[in-house]
Amino acid sequence: MVALSESAIHVASNTQDAYQRLRDGATRVISGATWILRNPLRGEACSERYVAVGHLQELKGVRITVERVSIGAAVTHAELADAISELPDLKGLWLAAAKSANPAIRAVATVGGNLCTVDFEAPDITTALLALSAGVEILMENGTVEIPIERFIRDRSNIGGPFLVTAVHVRRANQLTSHQRLPLRVAGDYPVAIVSISVDVSRSTVSAIAVGAVEAAPRRWTSLEQSWQSLGATTGTAKEVARDFSGEFTGRDSVEAPGWYRTSVLGALLERAMKDTEEQAKRVGHTKWQ
Repeated sequence: MVALSESAIHVASNTQDAYQRLRDGATRVISGATWILRNPLRGEACSERYVAVGHLQELKGVRITVERVSIGAAVTHAELADAISELPDLKGLWLAAAKSANPAIRAVATVGGNLCTVDFEAPDITTALLALSAGVEILMENGTVEIPIERFIRDRSNIGGPFLVTAVHVRRANQLTSHQRLPLRVAGDYPVAIVSISVDVSRSTVSAIAVGAVEAAPRRWTSLEQSWQSLGATTGTAKEVARDFSGEFTGRDSVEAPGWYRTSVLGALLERAMKDTEEQAKRVGHTKWQ
Protein backbone atom coordinates (compact mmCIF):
# COMPACT_ATOMS: atom_id res chain seq x y z
CA MET A 1 0.00 0.00 0.00
CA VAL A 2 1.24 3.47 -0.89
CA ALA A 3 1.45 5.76 2.15
CA LEU A 4 0.82 9.42 1.38
CA SER A 5 0.87 11.97 4.16
CA GLU A 6 -2.09 14.33 4.44
CA SER A 7 0.24 17.28 3.91
CA ALA A 8 1.37 15.83 0.56
CA ILE A 9 -2.13 16.12 -0.95
CA HIS A 10 -3.81 19.43 -1.65
CA VAL A 11 -7.55 19.17 -2.33
CA ALA A 12 -8.21 21.69 -5.08
CA SER A 13 -11.13 24.09 -4.68
CA ASN A 14 -11.50 24.54 -8.45
CA THR A 15 -9.57 23.98 -11.68
CA GLN A 16 -7.69 27.27 -11.41
CA ASP A 17 -6.54 26.34 -7.92
CA ALA A 18 -5.39 22.95 -9.23
CA TYR A 19 -3.51 24.56 -12.10
CA GLN A 20 -1.71 26.99 -9.81
CA ARG A 21 -0.45 24.05 -7.76
CA LEU A 22 0.90 22.38 -10.90
CA ARG A 23 2.99 25.42 -11.78
CA ASP A 24 5.74 24.44 -9.34
CA GLY A 25 6.69 21.55 -11.62
CA ALA A 26 6.83 19.04 -8.73
CA THR A 27 3.13 18.58 -8.02
CA ARG A 28 1.17 15.90 -9.85
CA VAL A 29 -2.55 15.43 -10.35
CA ILE A 30 -4.35 12.70 -8.42
CA SER A 31 -7.90 11.59 -9.14
CA GLY A 32 -8.75 7.88 -9.11
CA ALA A 33 -5.14 7.03 -8.10
CA THR A 34 -5.35 3.53 -9.60
CA TRP A 35 -1.93 3.94 -11.23
CA ILE A 36 -0.26 5.61 -8.26
CA LEU A 37 -1.38 2.85 -5.91
CA ARG A 38 0.65 0.37 -7.96
CA ASN A 39 3.86 2.39 -7.74
CA PRO A 40 5.53 -0.08 -5.32
CA LEU A 41 4.85 -2.98 -7.71
CA ARG A 42 6.71 -1.06 -10.42
CA GLY A 43 9.49 -0.01 -8.06
CA GLU A 44 8.52 3.66 -8.41
CA ALA A 45 8.43 6.31 -5.71
CA CYS A 46 5.44 8.57 -5.17
CA SER A 47 5.65 12.26 -5.95
CA GLU A 48 6.26 14.56 -2.98
CA ARG A 49 3.12 16.57 -3.71
CA TYR A 50 -0.25 15.89 -5.31
CA VAL A 51 -3.30 17.99 -6.08
CA ALA A 52 -6.61 16.13 -5.86
CA VAL A 53 -9.16 16.96 -8.59
CA GLY A 54 -11.49 13.97 -8.75
CA HIS A 55 -14.19 15.73 -6.73
CA LEU A 56 -14.35 18.89 -8.86
CA GLN A 57 -17.74 19.36 -10.49
CA GLU A 58 -16.03 21.36 -13.26
CA LEU A 59 -14.41 18.10 -14.36
CA LYS A 60 -17.49 15.93 -13.97
CA GLY A 61 -20.37 15.05 -16.25
CA VAL A 62 -20.95 13.80 -19.78
CA ARG A 63 -22.80 16.28 -22.01
CA ILE A 64 -24.44 14.79 -25.09
CA THR A 65 -25.72 16.76 -28.09
CA VAL A 66 -26.48 15.83 -31.69
CA GLU A 67 -23.10 17.23 -32.76
CA ARG A 68 -20.75 15.96 -30.06
CA VAL A 69 -20.19 14.34 -26.69
CA SER A 70 -18.15 16.23 -24.08
CA ILE A 71 -16.63 14.14 -21.29
CA GLY A 72 -15.23 15.67 -18.10
CA ALA A 73 -11.71 14.60 -17.20
CA ALA A 74 -12.82 13.30 -13.78
CA VAL A 75 -15.55 11.09 -15.24
CA THR A 76 -14.87 7.46 -14.31
CA HIS A 77 -14.87 4.60 -16.77
CA ALA A 78 -18.09 3.28 -15.22
CA GLU A 79 -19.79 6.67 -15.41
CA LEU A 80 -18.81 7.06 -19.05
CA ALA A 81 -20.10 3.60 -19.93
CA ASP A 82 -23.46 4.38 -18.29
CA ALA A 83 -23.74 7.76 -20.01
CA ILE A 84 -23.13 6.60 -23.59
CA SER A 85 -24.65 3.12 -23.49
CA GLU A 86 -27.54 4.20 -25.74
CA LEU A 87 -25.40 5.93 -28.39
CA PRO A 88 -24.93 3.47 -31.28
CA ASP A 89 -22.29 5.59 -33.01
CA LEU A 90 -20.02 5.37 -29.95
CA LYS A 91 -20.18 1.67 -29.24
CA GLY A 92 -16.38 1.42 -29.51
CA LEU A 93 -15.90 3.98 -26.75
CA TRP A 94 -18.59 2.26 -24.68
CA LEU A 95 -16.76 -1.07 -25.01
CA ALA A 96 -13.50 0.58 -23.94
CA ALA A 97 -15.15 2.09 -20.87
CA ALA A 98 -17.31 -0.89 -19.94
CA LYS A 99 -14.80 -3.71 -20.49
CA SER A 100 -11.44 -2.26 -19.44
CA ALA A 101 -9.62 -3.51 -16.33
CA ASN A 102 -12.17 -4.77 -13.76
CA PRO A 103 -15.29 -3.37 -12.02
CA ALA A 104 -13.36 -2.02 -9.03
CA ILE A 105 -10.93 -0.11 -11.25
CA ARG A 106 -13.67 1.12 -13.59
CA ALA A 107 -15.50 2.62 -10.62
CA VAL A 108 -12.63 5.01 -9.79
CA ALA A 109 -10.25 5.28 -12.77
CA THR A 110 -10.89 8.46 -14.76
CA VAL A 111 -10.81 9.48 -18.41
CA GLY A 112 -8.23 12.16 -17.65
CA GLY A 113 -6.02 9.67 -15.85
CA ASN A 114 -6.18 7.28 -18.78
CA LEU A 115 -5.06 10.06 -21.10
CA CYS A 116 -2.29 11.44 -18.90
CA THR A 117 -0.58 8.37 -17.48
CA VAL A 118 2.30 8.24 -19.92
CA ASP A 119 3.82 5.02 -18.57
CA PHE A 120 0.56 3.07 -18.87
CA GLU A 121 1.05 1.24 -22.16
CA ALA A 122 -2.39 -0.34 -22.56
CA PRO A 123 -4.98 2.44 -22.18
CA ASP A 124 -8.36 1.35 -23.54
CA ILE A 125 -10.10 4.72 -23.34
CA THR A 126 -7.25 6.62 -25.00
CA THR A 127 -7.09 4.09 -27.86
CA ALA A 128 -10.85 4.33 -28.45
CA LEU A 129 -10.73 8.14 -28.38
CA LEU A 130 -7.90 8.03 -30.91
CA ALA A 131 -10.11 6.10 -33.33
CA LEU A 132 -12.74 8.82 -32.88
CA SER A 133 -10.32 11.69 -33.58
CA ALA A 134 -11.26 13.27 -30.25
CA GLY A 135 -10.15 16.68 -29.07
CA VAL A 136 -8.47 17.03 -25.68
CA GLU A 137 -9.29 20.19 -23.73
CA ILE A 138 -6.49 21.41 -21.47
CA LEU A 139 -6.06 24.34 -19.11
CA MET A 140 -2.76 26.17 -19.55
CA GLU A 141 -1.21 29.51 -18.60
CA ASN A 142 -3.16 31.50 -21.20
CA GLY A 143 -6.49 29.72 -20.75
CA THR A 144 -8.23 26.66 -22.11
CA VAL A 145 -7.36 25.18 -25.51
CA GLU A 146 -8.47 22.10 -27.41
CA ILE A 147 -5.90 20.02 -29.27
CA PRO A 148 -6.23 16.87 -31.41
CA ILE A 149 -5.71 13.69 -29.43
CA GLU A 150 -2.89 12.52 -31.70
CA ARG A 151 -0.95 15.68 -30.89
CA PHE A 152 -1.75 15.33 -27.20
CA ILE A 153 -0.41 11.77 -27.05
CA ARG A 154 2.72 12.80 -28.92
CA ASP A 155 3.43 15.94 -26.87
CA ARG A 156 1.97 15.23 -23.41
CA SER A 157 5.40 14.78 -21.84
CA ASN A 158 6.65 18.02 -23.34
CA ILE A 159 3.62 20.18 -24.02
CA GLY A 160 5.26 23.51 -23.19
CA GLY A 161 4.42 24.16 -19.55
CA PRO A 162 2.10 22.75 -16.87
CA PHE A 163 -1.38 21.77 -17.95
CA LEU A 164 -4.57 20.24 -16.58
CA VAL A 165 -6.81 18.10 -18.78
CA THR A 166 -10.36 19.35 -18.24
CA ALA A 167 -12.43 17.49 -20.85
CA VAL A 168 -12.48 15.40 -24.01
CA HIS A 169 -14.73 16.19 -26.95
CA VAL A 170 -15.91 13.59 -29.45
CA ARG A 171 -17.57 14.63 -32.69
CA ARG A 172 -20.60 12.53 -33.55
CA ALA A 173 -20.96 11.26 -37.10
CA ASN A 174 -22.66 8.74 -39.33
CA GLN A 175 -20.34 6.01 -38.12
CA LEU A 176 -20.11 2.57 -36.62
CA THR A 177 -17.37 1.86 -34.11
CA SER A 178 -15.86 -1.08 -32.26
CA HIS A 179 -13.14 -1.72 -29.71
CA GLN A 180 -11.53 -5.13 -29.39
CA ARG A 181 -8.90 -6.18 -26.85
CA LEU A 182 -6.97 -9.36 -26.05
CA PRO A 183 -6.30 -9.86 -22.33
CA LEU A 184 -4.20 -12.70 -20.98
CA ARG A 185 -4.70 -14.17 -17.52
CA VAL A 186 -1.00 -13.75 -16.71
CA ALA A 187 -1.29 -10.06 -17.60
CA GLY A 188 -4.13 -9.43 -15.16
CA ASP A 189 -6.87 -7.15 -16.44
CA TYR A 190 -4.87 -5.33 -19.08
CA PRO A 191 -4.73 -6.31 -22.76
CA VAL A 192 -1.65 -7.30 -24.74
CA ALA A 193 -3.18 -5.74 -27.86
CA ILE A 194 -6.09 -3.42 -28.68
CA VAL A 195 -7.73 -2.51 -31.99
CA SER A 196 -10.34 0.24 -32.10
CA ILE A 197 -12.01 1.23 -35.39
CA SER A 198 -14.46 3.69 -36.90
CA VAL A 199 -16.41 2.90 -40.06
CA ASP A 200 -17.69 5.84 -42.11
CA VAL A 201 -21.12 4.64 -43.23
CA SER A 202 -21.68 7.44 -45.75
CA ARG A 203 -18.39 6.67 -47.55
CA SER A 204 -18.65 2.90 -47.06
CA THR A 205 -15.14 2.55 -45.70
CA VAL A 206 -13.03 2.21 -42.58
CA SER A 207 -12.00 5.74 -41.64
CA ALA A 208 -9.84 5.15 -38.56
CA ILE A 209 -7.94 2.26 -36.98
CA ALA A 210 -6.20 2.80 -33.65
CA VAL A 211 -3.85 0.29 -32.04
CA GLY A 212 -3.03 0.19 -28.35
CA ALA A 213 -0.87 -1.90 -25.98
CA VAL A 214 1.40 -3.05 -28.82
CA GLU A 215 3.88 -0.18 -28.51
CA ALA A 216 4.67 2.24 -25.69
CA ALA A 217 1.72 4.47 -26.64
CA PRO A 218 -1.39 3.98 -28.77
CA ARG A 219 -1.38 5.32 -32.32
CA ARG A 220 -3.31 5.23 -35.57
CA TRP A 221 -2.62 2.48 -38.11
CA THR A 222 -2.10 5.05 -40.84
CA SER A 223 -0.71 2.85 -43.62
CA LEU A 224 -3.69 0.50 -43.44
CA GLU A 225 -6.20 3.34 -43.14
CA GLN A 226 -4.84 4.97 -46.27
CA SER A 227 -4.83 1.73 -48.25
CA TRP A 228 -8.09 0.18 -47.05
CA GLN A 229 -10.38 1.47 -49.79
CA SER A 230 -7.92 1.04 -52.65
CA LEU A 231 -7.34 -2.56 -51.60
CA GLY A 232 -11.06 -3.24 -51.52
CA ALA A 233 -10.55 -4.68 -48.04
CA THR A 234 -13.54 -6.29 -46.32
CA THR A 235 -14.34 -8.15 -43.13
CA GLY A 236 -13.39 -11.38 -44.88
CA THR A 237 -9.95 -10.12 -45.86
CA ALA A 238 -9.22 -8.04 -42.75
CA LYS A 239 -6.93 -10.58 -41.13
CA GLU A 240 -4.87 -11.12 -44.29
CA VAL A 241 -4.60 -7.40 -45.02
CA ALA A 242 -3.58 -6.69 -41.43
CA ARG A 243 -0.77 -9.21 -41.69
CA ASP A 244 0.63 -7.40 -44.72
CA PHE A 245 0.65 -4.07 -42.86
CA SER A 246 1.63 -5.21 -39.35
CA GLY A 247 5.28 -4.38 -40.04
CA GLU A 248 4.37 -0.76 -39.27
CA PHE A 249 4.50 -1.72 -35.58
CA THR A 250 7.40 -2.77 -33.38
CA GLY A 251 5.82 -4.78 -30.59
CA ARG A 252 7.15 -4.19 -27.10
CA ASP A 253 8.53 -7.11 -25.12
CA SER A 254 7.30 -7.50 -21.54
CA VAL A 255 6.73 -10.16 -18.92
CA GLU A 256 3.18 -10.79 -20.10
CA ALA A 257 3.85 -11.12 -23.84
CA PRO A 258 6.68 -10.82 -26.37
CA GLY A 259 6.53 -8.12 -29.00
CA TRP A 260 6.07 -10.52 -31.90
CA TYR A 261 2.92 -11.93 -30.28
CA ARG A 262 1.37 -8.48 -29.86
CA THR A 263 1.70 -7.74 -33.57
CA SER A 264 0.63 -11.23 -34.62
CA VAL A 265 -2.83 -10.91 -33.03
CA LEU A 266 -3.68 -7.56 -34.65
CA GLY A 267 -5.30 -9.24 -37.65
CA ALA A 268 -7.62 -11.31 -35.50
CA LEU A 269 -8.62 -8.26 -33.45
CA LEU A 270 -9.24 -6.20 -36.60
CA GLU A 271 -11.38 -8.99 -38.04
CA ARG A 272 -13.34 -9.16 -34.78
CA ALA A 273 -13.89 -5.41 -34.83
CA MET A 274 -15.07 -5.52 -38.43
CA LYS A 275 -17.50 -8.33 -37.66
CA ASP A 276 -18.87 -6.32 -34.76
CA THR A 277 -19.50 -3.24 -36.93
CA GLU A 278 -21.01 -5.49 -39.60
CA GLU A 279 -23.50 -6.84 -37.07
CA GLN A 280 -24.27 -3.30 -35.93
CA ALA A 281 -24.89 -2.30 -39.55
CA LYS A 282 -27.38 -5.12 -40.02
CA ARG A 283 -29.28 -4.13 -36.87
CA VAL A 284 -29.69 -0.53 -37.99
CA GLY A 285 -30.32 -1.28 -41.65
CA HIS A 286 -26.94 -0.28 -43.16
CA THR A 287 -26.01 -2.99 -45.65
CA LYS A 288 -23.75 -1.30 -48.20
CA TRP A 289 -20.34 -0.71 -46.68
CA GLN A 290 -16.93 -2.35 -46.44
